[in-house]
Amino acid sequence: MADKTGMQKALANYGDAAFSVFLRKAFIKAMGYTDDALDRPIIGIINTASDYNACHRNIPDLIEAASRGVLLSGGIPMSFPVISIHESFASPTSLYLRNLMAMDVEEMIRAQPMDAVVLIGGCDKTVPALLMGAASANTPAITLVTGPMLAGAWRGERVGACTDCRRFWARFRAGELDESQIASVNNELAPTVGTCSVMGTASTMAMATEAMGMMLPGGAAIPAVHAERRRAAERTGARAVAMAAEGLTPDKIITPAAIRNALRVILAAGGSTNALIHLTAIAGRRGIKVSLDDFDAMGRETPVLIDLKPTGQHYMEDLHNAGGLAPLLRELGGLIEGDCLTVTGRTMAENLAAAPASFPQDVVRTTANPVFSGGAMAVLRGNIAPRGAVIKQAAASPALMVHTGPAMVFDDLSDLAARIDSEDLDVTAASVLVLRNAGPKGAPGMPEAGYLPIPRKLARAGVKDMVRISDARMSGTAFGSVVLHITPEAADGGPLALVRTGDLIRLDVPARRIDLLVDDAELALRRAALRPPNPLPERGFLRLHIKSVLQADRGCDFDFLTMNGPDAEPGP
Repeated sequence: MADKTGMQKALANYGDAAFSVFLRKAFIKAMGYTDDALDRPIIGIINTASDYNACHRNIPDLIEAASRGVLLSGGIPMSFPVISIHESFASPTSLYLRNLMAMDVEEMIRAQPMDAVVLIGGCDKTVPALLMGAASANTPAITLVTGPMLAGAWRGERVGACTDCRRFWARFRAGELDESQIASVNNELAPTVGTCSVMGTASTMAMATEAMGMMLPGGAAIPAVHAERRRAAERTGARAVAMAAEGLTPDKIITPAAIRNALRVILAAGGSTNALIHLTAIAGRRGIKVSLDDFDAMGRETPVLIDLKPTGQHYMEDLHNAGGLAPLLRELGGLIEGDCLTVTGRTMAENLAAAPASFPQDVVRTTANPVFSGGAMAVLRGNIAPRGAVIKQAAASPALMVHTGPAMVFDDLSDLAARIDSEDLDVTAASVLVLRNAGPKGAPGMPEAGYLPIPRKLARAGVKDMVRISDARMSGTAFGSVVLHITPEAADGGPLALVRTGDLIRLDVPARRIDLLVDDAELALRRAALRPPNPLPERGFLRLHIKSVLQADRGCDFDFLTMNGPDAEPGP
């Protein structure tokens, strides 16, 4: 028997399949559809628009354009909503809700009749959630991002969200800007709808998705407000109809080689550390393990070539004008595995051969003139982080990459907020700021709190950077000498829970080490004195999250959602 398609798929169970179709058609005809229309392929279009989400404000336009592409290709578009997450409007943090959104996506794809689905997202946790859900549902799927916003200007200087948000806020904390000036800057940082205009997590995940083959070529960097973004949406809708006919499902695209290509691109782009967590989670949905050691080895041979903030100087609209991802892929050459299948039905190499020719520009550098060599990110290990930690060394201070200093420990986010700006805080520029209980379970949801603010008294004295370590994350738009994703986290019994204020911590990025300079006997005594973990919450999603969330080295997915299940061992 042929596979069921269109209205015949995912039937409500009444014990009579023919009646299920009859009833379904009766209700859908209330919206004016004819039998001829309902016999065509159905393309689901995921709607992640929300009044809280400026990154997604253009989604109604994109749905209209994608629907046009579906109709012109002989399909019927069906838009349906799922959870929308915006980083700045999600409490306690957007990652806390990413897995919930991924479950929503997977279950809605499974529950409703569709032959293929267009995944529309933008703000940084929505794209991975869409890909995680689609990878598990394994219905033909193609991604369309909302696109980056344009850069703004303040007093003749180009500015953009959100690297410049952090830079100007640091200047305000240091007393370099007054209240009226910071308010004026605030008006210019996000001048249009769309995702952050720098190589933050949203832009990094857009680039990674195109490199993975789950987006049409050229789709990652088109600004949200450009007409070309709508034309890309139309082409995406048309291609979804073809993918349905071809049976081109995510398992054929999201392969180990495709994940390696995505990881390679985030390194060459100077991308967000968050992308490593997300790509690990997406890979896990297809049973693919991402090794931190392999990632570090990949970084050592992959120079940063895209000159965008926070690692460089330009903005996403400049990358679009320079040709988008294609010139980067060409410059990486043999480091990209060109035989990977993509949503076009062609390989990555075939797509690249068909892309417009490269031309002279100053946004994508050559390998002979990189923005940074030696790896955008480095994976660290040591007695604080036995299963790994990450530093974005391309956006850090070279002078701090080998550093030993006394710890100033903050037990959680409330402790940090209460003491960081105290005039009595016993810190110097040589101190190592330590934040714990801010990981996947401890916070909960691993907030972007790893970018600890410079204590106000040091900021006023001109200190711009310090070594900071935590089991939290950091925004891809942030910069500084920040060690993140310490695994296991303190709330899961990790050694970070044993650090005390005044302990010496040694960071040695070239050696890939982060160590607490306290002997094993003392650490054993401290572990014996640790309090038992808090009991599970009594109800709701919080209980599910804390019970099931994996550590950063496994992508912070829920253990029961990975293809290999909750008993799979963590990677090396």
